[in-house]
Amino acid sequence: MTAPIRTPRGNRIDKKYVYRMLSNRAYIGEAVHKGDSYPGEHDAIIDHETWDRVHAILQESPRKRAARTRADTPALLKGLLFGPDGAAFSPTHTRKGERLYRYYVSQTVLKHGAGSCPVGRVPAGEIEGAVIDQLRAVFRQPEIVAGTWKAARAYAEDISEADARAALQQLDPLWDELFPAEQARIVTLLVERVDIGEGGLHVRLRMDGLGGLAREMLAGEMGAAA
Repeated sequence: MTAPIRTPRGNRIDKKYVYRMLSNRAYIGEAVHKGDSYPGEHDAIIDHETWDRVHAILQESPRKRAARTRADTPALLKGLLFGPDGAAFSPTHTRKGERLYRYYVSQTVLKHGAGSCPVGRVPAGEIEGAVIDQLRAVFRQPEIVAGTWKAARAYAEDISEADARAALQQLDPLWDELFPAEQARIVTLLVERVDIGEGGLHVRLRMDGLGGLAREMLAGEMGAAA
């Protein structure tokens, strides 16, 4: 695992630092005094067109930016979701105007048509949300904390059970701040398989993944979204 990138002063680069950097008008050749900007004596290193595009994105709501980023990110449960007949589900999507609708579709349905599987297609947002809700509940279970601690000791023997518990508790409030790509990486790390049937779904975890994630959390290596 690579070390986190730091500023010239040795501080960790976080979301607030990135925002300040993206708002620094010195990069477009300007100087700022008491809130007003003036042409500077130095050359710009970013052209105005790029600057305007970046700030158009920053003016969007975080929810809208996350949704747009999700459309370009691998599906959260790709390769992990299976139906009652054991067939894998594949991510797909349709567009209506500017709106994107994402789904997971059974390979059985893709090969044999509608009606060939009792659960043929599920909305991606709903099934992904249900899996995340289960993960969040699992993080609070004592037996999961104990298993995570044992797995984490394979990475660092000095990790205590209290450390593992604290790491899992941190992930819950942090989750919504993560980039979609980071969320997908964590789900792949933690989840071995998700089985969906008419009666609900079952999430099978990777304990070694939980241990590795706990070590990342304690080392401060998780990346948050802008």
